[in-house]
Amino acid sequence: MTRLLTLCADDYGQSAAIDRGILRLAAQGRLSQVSCLANGPAWAADARKLARAGVRAGLHFNLTEGRPLSAALAALWPRMPELKTLIVLSHLGRLPLPALREELQAQWQVFEQALGRPPIHLDGHQHVHHLPQIRELVLEQLAANPRFSVRHTGRLRGPGWGAKRMIIEGTGGRALGRRLEALKRHANRELFGVYDFVQADYRRLMQGWLAALPEQGGMIFCHPGEADTGAADAIGPARVRELAYLESADFARDLASAEVRLA
Repeated sequence: MTRLLTLCADDYGQSAAIDRGILRLAAQGRLSQVSCLANGPAWAADARKLARAGVRAGLHFNLTEGRPLSAALAALWPRMPELKTLIVLSHLGRLPLPALREELQAQWQVFEQALGRPPIHLDGHQHVHHLPQIRELVLEQLAANPRFSVRHTGRLRGPGWGAKRMIIEGTGGRALGRRLEALKRHANRELFGVYDFVQADYRRLMQGWLAALPEQGGMIFCHPGEADTGAADAIGPARVRELAYLESADFARDLASAEVRLA
C-alpha cells in the first residue's frame, strides 16, 4: 500500500538563501507545504515569490528569533528571548499573554496580507506553539479560524536525536496533541524530522523516516536552503545538505523504494 508523506519545509522568510532553496524544491514538486516566518528578515521581499509558486503555506509562529511585529510585545521584548528562556517562563506561567496574543495576530495578519489568503496550518519556530500558555493562544486561534490545522508534536518517530524528541514531546507536544486530537484539528498524527543537524548523511535519516512512516502516513519537517555566507545561521551547513538530497534523484528513488508519495 502506498503511504502518503506530507513534507513541510520550515523557515521560509528567514533569509533570501533559505527562500531560494525552498522555492527551488517547490518548483520541482518536491514539497507538500511550506511554513513561513512572517516576521523574518526576508519575508517582505520574498512573500510574493511564494504566492506565485502556488505552494500550500502556513504560519511558523516565531517567538525566539528577531524582533516582534506587535507594539505590545515589542514594548516588553525589544528582541525575542532565547528558546530556553521561553520554555522556563512558559512552564512558570509568567509569559505576557495579552502581548503574545497581539503578536500572534500580527504575524497572522502579515502572512494573510502578503499571500492574500490565511495560513493553511500553524506550527511554531522551534516548536514554541505547544508550550504552556502559548498553546492556549493557538487553540483560541484555532477556534476562531475553522479552516486550518495545527502541527501535532506529541508523537515524534523514527531515527534521529532521541533526547531532543523526548524534550519536544515533554515540554508540551503531548499536551497540545491531546487537545488537537479531541478537536480533530491536527495536521498530522506522526511527526518525523528531528535530528542534531550535525549528522552529515541526511539520506540515511530520510530512509529511516520513510521506513517508519505508518500506513496512514505522516509528516516530515525539513530545513533546506542555499549556502549563505552573509548570514549567521547555526544550521546553515545542514540546510545545504538537505537541499542537495531533496532535489536529487536519490530522494525520488528512496520514495519509490519505500512505496511513499508526497501528499
